Amino acid sequence: MITRSRSIHLSVHIHKDPAAMAERAAHILAERCEEAVTDRGTFTLALSGGTTPIPLFRLLAGPDWAERLPWDKIAIYWVDERCVGPEHADSNYGMARRELLSHVPAIHYYRMKGEGNPVDAAQAYEALLREHFELGSGELPRFDCMLLGMGDDGHTGSIFPGSPALVEKKRLVIDQYVPERKADRLTLTIPVLNNARCCMFMIEGREKHNVLSRALDLLAEPALPAQMVRPTFGDLIWIVDEAAATGR
Repeated sequence: MITRSRSIHLSVHIHKDPAAMAERAAHILAERCEEAVTDRGTFTLALSGGTTPIPLFRLLAGPDWAERLPWDKIAIYWVDERCVGPEHADSNYGMARRELLSHVPAIHYYRMKGEGNPVDAAQAYEALLREHFELGSGELPRFDCMLLGMGDDGHTGSIFPGSPALVEKKRLVIDQYVPERKADRLTLTIPVLNNARCCMFMIEGREKHNVLSRALDLLAEPALPAQMVRPTFGDLIWIVDEAAATGR
């Protein structure tokens, strides 16, 4: 039997602080966007929540960057969402709208509707992805870029240790109750993340050092959700601050 192997295109960028991280991420997004628009006419980007991407969103919304990106050719989706309304302080969409979307001429963005029934919301978002990416049976959407974060427990998106999403192979979007958060969440599944052309993590804080070291060990059998993000035919990029990299 012939065993076929694949290599993971991994790059790690270490920066002094979140502002420098945001600059690096913005340049990577701009490069990816230019390539995607040239090749396919649209740049498909999936956003995550949390506080780490806020400096990036504010940078992109500022005068130096707002006019550099072709917002009319960028289609924005979400990696995950908390099951709350868009006006709620915990809404991932709400945070992106406040920090970014309200300040740039973005016209194509498609939120997960966290205020609805979680089962129905997951099915509706999966149907939307199948329509937008013109998917046939068994096919996966191929995003140009996924913007990801990682929690202290190694979760990414709303895929937590022990989550049903870890073993989900067929669905694109899953709804689940997260006992650690005592809340319902919606999230894209691991196969969708791993079909992206680029998965870009942004990690900050010395409290993330130990879990970051584990997540970056691609030779080990993946035990953390973030460690399972290994794009099949794409790039894996980690942008981290010095505190996360060194633990100091």
